[in-house]
Amino acid sequence: MNSDTTASVSFLERLRNETTDAHTALERIPVSAAILKPEVTKEEYADYLKLMFEVVSALETEVHPKISTIISDLSDRKKAKDLANDLSHIGGTIPLDGKNPFETTNDKAFNLGIAYVVEGSTLGGRFILKNIQANLGLDENAGATYFAGYGNKTGSMWKSFLNEMTGFASKTNSENQIIAGANHAFEAIHKHLSA
Repeated sequence: MNSDTTASVSFLERLRNETTDAHTALERIPVSAAILKPEVTKEEYADYLKLMFEVVSALETEVHPKISTIISDLSDRKKAKDLANDLSHIGGTIPLDGKNPFETTNDKAFNLGIAYVVEGSTLGGRFILKNIQANLGLDENAGATYFAGYGNKTGSMWKSFLNEMTGFASKTNSENQIIAGANHAFEAIHKHLSA
């Protein structure tokens, strides 16, 4: 393992360790727990989709422009349209008030930490997708597109994101700001989903 790879692994371990509590707290709030229950209702699912639509829309409009020179494939990572389509498919309404749960800053590293959290949720989406398929009869083609992530490219897209993020962190010595942004994202999403 070369020194760049070792530093990247060490940073990713630190990032995971320093965000574990906030991540766990987010997973435990009622709206998050509801979509993983066997008795999940279409209304609970629609509520979650609406809240996540606001989160993802804010990411795409406020955060993505600030990290576009770091993450090369942001246009392939847009997911708000999938959430809108899923909501439409189940008869839900798309929020139009444009709530932004995130702190607005021009700090690229901090914004990269926010993106890390939302992008990482594509991995967990596969577990949610299984539950939604089994209990609501929706799938990646109709009603649960968002949770399919990037399909069979989800793993490689995640690795690509991590590589670009860790490369930036190494070049700019910005690990602390990325971690701060990630913790902010977990806490901001927690607050938004709990409102």
